[in-house]
This record gives sequence, C-alpha cells and structure tokens, in this order.
Amino acid sequence: MHKSGFINIVGRPNVGKSTLMNALVGERMSIITSKPQTTRHRIKGILSGDDFQLVFSDTPGFIGETHYKMQDSMNKFVSSTFEDADTMLFVLDKYDNYEQDDPLVKRLKNLTVPKFLVINKIDLSTQEETQELIDKWMTWVDFTGAYPISALNKLGTEGLLNEILKNTKEGPAYYPKDQLTDRSERFFISEIIRENLLEQYKQEIPYACQIVIDSFKEGKTVGEEKITRIEAHIYVMRKSQKPIVIGKGGQAIKKLGISARYDIEKFLKSKVHLELVVKIKENWRDDDRTLKHFGY
Repeated sequence: MHKSGFINIVGRPNVGKSTLMNALVGERMSIITSKPQTTRHRIKGILSGDDFQLVFSDTPGFIGETHYKMQDSMNKFVSSTFEDADTMLFVLDKYDNYEQDDPLVKRLKNLTVPKFLVINKIDLSTQEETQELIDKWMTWVDFTGAYPISALNKLGTEGLLNEILKNTKEGPAYYPKDQLTDRSERFFISEIIRENLLEQYKQEIPYACQIVIDSFKEGKTVGEEKITRIEAHIYVMRKSQKPIVIGKGGQAIKKLGISARYDIEKFLKSKVHLELVVKIKENWRDDDRTLKHFGY
C-alpha cells in the first residue's frame, strides 16, 4: 500500500514552523531567522519513501491585524492551507497568547481532518508549562494528538513524523520521488539573499525589501570550472532606503553580496558571481500589480 497526503503547518510568526518543516523533510527548504514574518510565501517540501509521499507546506505566520496588502496576501496563503490539508500541524510555543475566539482557533475547531497540536521550543520550557499548554488546548480543540518538540534540536520530531504517517491515507505519489520542493532554484536563491539581508540589516529595512532574480546564467571560466552568474535586484519602498542598503562607500551591499554568495555556492554546489542592484519601487507592499508580479 502506498500512502500520500498534504500536511500543512500553521501558527503565528516566529514559532518555528519553517524550522519544523526543515526538520521533518530533512532538507533546508525555508529560510530561518530570529525575526518574525521571515516566511512570506507558501513553500512545499516533499518527503518520499518507497511506500509513501508526504507533501509538507510551510506558511507565513498568521497576522491578526494586517497593515498593508502584502500581509493580506500572506494571510491568504495561510487560509488556503485549511482548504487542501489532509493533515494539519498547529505550532505554538509557551509565549503565544491566544483567546478562544481567535480566527485560527475557530478554523481549527471546524477542521475535520487529523490535526496535531505541536508545542515547540520545549527546551525553553519546564515540563509543567508544557503540560499546562497541552491540557488547555486539548479542551479548546479536538486535536488528534499533542506533541511537545524542539524543532531546532530535532527532539520529538521523529515521533511526530511517525504519527503523521500513521494517520496518512492510501494515495498516489503527487510528485516524482526525487523531487524535494515545488519551488525553482531562482526562488531559493532569492530567499537566500533575503535571509542574509534579514540578518544584516535592522528595523524596517529587511521588511521593505523584495528580491527578484533578474538574470541566471551558467557558464565556464577559462579553467573549465563551472560558474553561475546571477544578477539580483533588491527593491526598496522609498528613496531614503536605497543608500541604507548600499551603505557608506558601498560597504553594506558588498558585505551582503559576500555572505549571500557563500550560501548560494553551497546551495548550487558551484562557483557564483553575484551582482546586487538596488532599485526603488514606491510603496510596493500596497500595490496590487507589483505584488502579483512578485508572486503574492
């Protein structure tokens, strides 16, 4: 018998959804930083075996009060996971503060597919705190099961995976068995650059930026060594943000280019020539046409 299903991961920003999917799939599909709202898109990671295929879906954190149209689009990605889930993983940690009338809680109550309560970051909690969370949530929502884990340290993730497999129904392979994700190389390269940008810049700057891969060419150097030439555009929202991204004497963008190139070379397993160009797209987070062009 061959099992298959779509396992969707939801929760608020910064609870470890991306870390969990990476741990379950065994590959680094989603970027991870300590900053909230790191994930902007819905990203699928595919785990296949001889007799199963699990399609995990990482989503942006649900934002209760949105401030611009990009956040509305991010919430739509979350909503879509309630429509096509075969199994739902609801992730939270001890710092989350929900009320019973929260939109996510209401949707979880109405969900009829297997749904698991995943308490993440148990390495930062006492057993008593974790058990209190489980007891409270199991009275709120009829979860199939509750799993305390540390996604970062891969504690409890194997048991969760086994339970997901147990609850997965018979079905076909939806993707080729050697495929790891539904996203392109260009997408992951743009995400690598954005991850480095999130780590390097402070406050609003990373959230005002969008990365677009404008050119991606594979070639060879004189010594026959493979080299990939990439030009990426960093779009900012205001003129005042451009010099901040570039930095004094171009030092900031040079630093960004070096760190991003290093990570891209590990990802592509080849030498990379990376050129970063900063462009201004006024108020792109609230422009419908631009958001569509950027994939929101």
